[in-house]
Amino acid sequence: MRAQLESFYDAASGTISHIVFDQPGGHAAIIDPVLDFDAKSGRTARHFADRQLAFLRAQGLNLQWILETHAHADHLSASAYLKRQAGGRIGIGRRILEVQVIFSRVFNLEAGFRCDGSQFDHLFDDEETFRIGELDVKTLALPGHTPADVGYQIDDRVFVGDTLFMPDVGTARCDFPGGDAAQLYRSIRRLLALPDQTRLLMCHDYPPPGREPAWVATVAEQRAGNLHVHDGVDEAAFVAMRQARDATLAMPQLILPSIQVNIRAGNLPPAEDNGVRYLKLPLDAL
Repeated sequence: MRAQLESFYDAASGTISHIVFDQPGGHAAIIDPVLDFDAKSGRTARHFADRQLAFLRAQGLNLQWILETHAHADHLSASAYLKRQAGGRIGIGRRILEVQVIFSRVFNLEAGFRCDGSQFDHLFDDEETFRIGELDVKTLALPGHTPADVGYQIDDRVFVGDTLFMPDVGTARCDFPGGDAAQLYRSIRRLLALPDQTRLLMCHDYPPPGREPAWVATVAEQRAGNLHVHDGVDEAAFVAMRQARDATLAMPQLILPSIQVNIRAGNLPPAEDNGVRYLKLPLDAL
């Protein structure tokens, strides 16, 4: 059975969330869902996630999995909300434990926060296989942007998270705590060793002027034309480029609120004694 796909673009964060399903009336997974968040007011909303829930209902789909490619730094995850509304299991790469350790220290999180991945329903190992209804899925470890990045391979598609962007945008940054440009290069070469016709589906697009948002490129297209890592770019050149470029980049606008939520599988921090939930703003920490 061939996978069916519906993708949703969130213009506010440049994020693409994907719904993969086996057949109408069957089973589905949502990959990299987004929780609406207004940084100025601290207000959350669920309009984007509700569009995906509406699609599930319209197609009669059972939500089996909510899959994260990593703990994102540019949007808050709606995983916990989707699970409450439609069920399913939240999965992420096993190395999320390393990310939890790093950021539990950055944010000095509450004593009860556990750095064991238990906030998620399943931690995937490299090349672990599982199913979405009748579809076979393989997990690919793709560290570099963060230690915990993974891709999900279904048929001739791979959902690559932030490992790669569209060819005219390039590749993900590696200057977050735990990032490693050499590892990212090796992860990308792993993807680009797949058959030329394999379709790589991005989690983000930041289109240059004059181009509409897009999120699908073949291995052949990436190898021929990726701005940062086309064929002929070796590891040393890539690492030098990536380190120089990353040194010029501002931090993502939502990195501080998003990481606090995303290492909790999309759950907000626990309410304090006044019933209000708070996100921390560490000073001079990043």
